[in-house]
Amino acid sequence: MVLGRSDRSSVRTRRRSRWTRWSVVSVAVLAAASVLAGCSGGETPVSAAEAKVAAKQKALDEAEAAATAASATFCSSSATYITALDRYGDILNATAPTVGDVKTAGRDLKEPGQAAASSGQAAADAHREVSKAEQELVAAQAELVAAQASATGGTAPPSTTPSASGSPSSSATTPSAELSEAVTRVQQAENEFATAQSGVADATPLRQASQQFNAAAVALEMAWLQLYSEAGCLTDAQQDKAAKAVHDYTAALQQGLADAGYYTGKVDGVYGPTTVAAVEALQKAHGLPVTGTLDKATDAALRSDLTAKGGAAAQAAVASTAAVQQTLKLAGYWDGPVDGQWTPALTDALKKLQTDLKVPATGTVDAATVAALEKAIAEAKQAPTVTSTSTVTQTVTTTVTTTSSSSP
Repeated sequence: MVLGRSDRSSVRTRRRSRWTRWSVVSVAVLAAASVLAGCSGGETPVSAAEAKVAAKQKALDEAEAAATAASATFCSSSATYITALDRYGDILNATAPTVGDVKTAGRDLKEPGQAAASSGQAAADAHREVSKAEQELVAAQAELVAAQASATGGTAPPSTTPSASGSPSSSATTPSAELSEAVTRVQQAENEFATAQSGVADATPLRQASQQFNAAAVALEMAWLQLYSEAGCLTDAQQDKAAKAVHDYTAALQQGLADAGYYTGKVDGVYGPTTVAAVEALQKAHGLPVTGTLDKATDAALRSDLTAKGGAAAQAAVASTAAVQQTLKLAGYWDGPVDGQWTPALTDALKKLQTDLKVPATGTVDAATVAALEKAIAEAKQAPTVTSTSTVTQTVTTTVTTTSSSSP
């Protein structure tokens, strides 16, 4: 069909009208989309700041998870290394290294030592990442506060920068002074241990080699045990138990050093500079490696000094230990000799008695133990046993302080 001029003009008019309507609709739709995007899609400063905060919080959560995993790995690796060290240090378990052990000492420590050092570095790096993530989150939160204040026509308060929500403060993730000191002690002990190891040669007398290496191993093991504790590898209960054990051990050592004439400070259970100086004086007097820690040779030297003094110090220690042995034997808890020598087995027997008496199992004779034992004997109503055992119990009571100082 052929359209006339008026018809073609009419068609063009309708097309222009249709295009105009679609143009208006399109512009309106685009404008609406733009508005909606600004309201919900992170285009405004506030929504952009909120998205940044969310991203930084996620990064912090991931960094904290990684740090927790790295710390667990360090605790496991360092525990393995400490156990390996104990073969030479004998702090945790008594061993008897052979001549071959002394000549090749430390070779079996290389791999666990490297693993502990590597995991320690990884843990330190992971905690630094946590600190960095915390700072970035705090900065992002500050930007959000500023954006919100700007959107409402206000001004962000400069002194109310929010902290990382749900995360520890940066001071909590920064290594404490105690932890830094523990790391320094470990590094020093590692160097001294390496020096002692290199000083053991085929021509070195066996006794000297044993003393030299054991002294360095004890110092290194104690340094690692301190770091293990400071790094948070112990539960609260384990931490409390360890702290008490260290306190009791140190108090006993201080009393022994005082009886031998090396220590003049207060017997307070704190292994501080005065105690270290006393141990060093003892070691110098006997020509031993001067470490300030009680290794095998130093312990033997202290015992020999106490024995040589005779009189009250040595005799009271032997008598009180024998009294404990006799008391436990009469009570059915000790089947060993009554020889005045305090051994780990005697400590275990005393702890068993204390557990059965429902008093704290400290492994040392204290007032609570004596009172509970006397009560149990009285209630048993066994006259012969009561008379004999009460006499020994009285001896234990009067020598409780010396007994505690003589037990390892």
